[in-house]
Amino acid sequence: MVEKNKEYILDVVAQGYEGEGIAKIDNTFPVFVEGALVGEKVKVKIVKSKKSFAYGKLIEIVEESKERCTSECGIYKKCGGCKLQHSTYKEQLKFKHERVKDCISKIGKLDESLVKFPLCMEQPWRYRNKVQLPIGLVNGKLKIGFFAPRSHEIIDMESCLIQDEIADKVVELTRSWIIKNNIKPYNIDGQYDESGILRHIMIRRGFTTNEVMVVIVTNGRDLPHKEEFIHLMVNNIHGIKSIIQNINSKPTNVILGLESKTLWGSDTICDYIGEFKYNISPLSFFQVNPIQTEVLYAKTLEYADLSGNETVFDAYCGTGSITLFLSQKAKEVYGVEIIPQAIENAKINAVENNVDNAHFYVGESEVVIPDLISKGIKADVVVVDPPRKGCDKKLLDAITNIDAKRIVYVSCDPSTLARDLAILEENGYKTVEIQPVDMFPHTVHVETVVLMSKVNHNK
Repeated sequence: MVEKNKEYILDVVAQGYEGEGIAKIDNTFPVFVEGALVGEKVKVKIVKSKKSFAYGKLIEIVEESKERCTSECGIYKKCGGCKLQHSTYKEQLKFKHERVKDCISKIGKLDESLVKFPLCMEQPWRYRNKVQLPIGLVNGKLKIGFFAPRSHEIIDMESCLIQDEIADKVVELTRSWIIKNNIKPYNIDGQYDESGILRHIMIRRGFTTNEVMVVIVTNGRDLPHKEEFIHLMVNNIHGIKSIIQNINSKPTNVILGLESKTLWGSDTICDYIGEFKYNISPLSFFQVNPIQTEVLYAKTLEYADLSGNETVFDAYCGTGSITLFLSQKAKEVYGVEIIPQAIENAKINAVENNVDNAHFYVGESEVVIPDLISKGIKADVVVVDPPRKGCDKKLLDAITNIDAKRIVYVSCDPSTLARDLAILEENGYKTVEIQPVDMFPHTVHVETVVLMSKVNHNK
C-alpha cells in the first residue's frame, strides 16, 4: 500500500498528457510527479494516494536529465500555463510527438508510424498575439496576471515570455493607473464583488501590422478616470490603434461581455496570415500564434491537394480563416459555423480580400452540410476544424455519406482526434498522414492536421 506523506526515490519512465513525469513503485504502481522529466531519478513525497495510482510532490532531483533547463520565467510553476518550460525545446517537441502517437495508437487503434515529427518554431518565445489578464485584490494588494490552475487565485505578472512584449508595457501602465486612482477591481480575494469595477485587461497585437488593441473589461458602464487611461495608452504604447471598454456585468467566468464601446481610435485592428487580411474586433476569434498558423494552414492546403476544379466543405469554419486559404486553389468553398457573429466576420473577411468563391452558412455542420448535398452541392474535399471536444457523431456520418475524395482534419486535441479518426476509418476512409504542428511552445497543447483518403471499394 502506497502511503500518503511517505517519501520514495523513483525513476521517471514516461510523461503524462499534462507533461507530468510518471514514475512507478515496484515497477507497477504509477506515481504522477509534476516537474519531473523522463530519465530522472527523483525523491518524491506522496500527496494523494488512490487505488491504482498516486500523486507525488517533487522534493529533490537525485539524477538530472540532460534535457532539463532553467526557466527564465519566475512564475511558470505557479501560473500553470507553460508546464514544459523546465525542459529543452527539443524535448518538448519529443513529448508532443509521443503524446499524439500514444493517442493515435491507444484510442484510435491506428499505426503510430503515421505520425510525423512536429513542425516547430525557430524562435519559440513571445509568439502570442493576445492575452487576457484578470485584475484583482489579494489581501489588499493589486494583482494583474493569470489564474492559478483550478482556482481564482491571481498569480501576479510583470512579464510573460510567451506574450508579445507590448502586453508587459500595457500591464505596467494599467497597474500604475489603478493604484494612483484607487479603482476597485471586481475580484476581491477570489470572490466577486458587485461594487467592483475592473475585471480584465486584454491586449491584442497584429504581428504584421504592429497595430495594438487594448480592451478594459468592466463590471458596468462606469469607468472612472478613463481619459487618463486613454492618455497613458496613446502616449506610451507604440502602434496603439484601438482602446475599447467591454462591459460584462454577469456573475460569470466568461471574460468578455457582448457590449463593447470604442473609447479611442478604431473598432478593430488588422493582421495578415499569408496574403489574407483579417479585421479583428474584441470578440473575434483569431489564432494566437500567427507564425505557426500560416504553417498549419499551408499544411492543410497541401493535404487538400486542390487543382482549381474542386468543391470544398469547411466545417466549423469560424471566421473563415482556413476557408480563405482553401479558396486560393478551390473552385468553390462552403464554410459552415454555428456562431452567427463568426459567419458575419467571415463574410466581411471574404469581401475585404476580394474572395468571391467562398460561401458561408450559419448552423450546425451536421444539419447544414446534408442540406447543401440535397440541393445538389457535392464536395470533393471536406475540411473539419472542430473545438476540443471533436466532431459531432452526426457530422462524421454526414461526411462519410458525401463520398468526398479526401478529408483534412485539423485538431487541437489528440484524444478526440484519435476517436474521430477511428470512426472515419470504420466508415470508408483511410488515414494517410498525421502532422502535429507546435502552435503553443512551452505548453502541453499541440495542434494536428491529418490527411484521410476515400478507400477504393473495388479493391
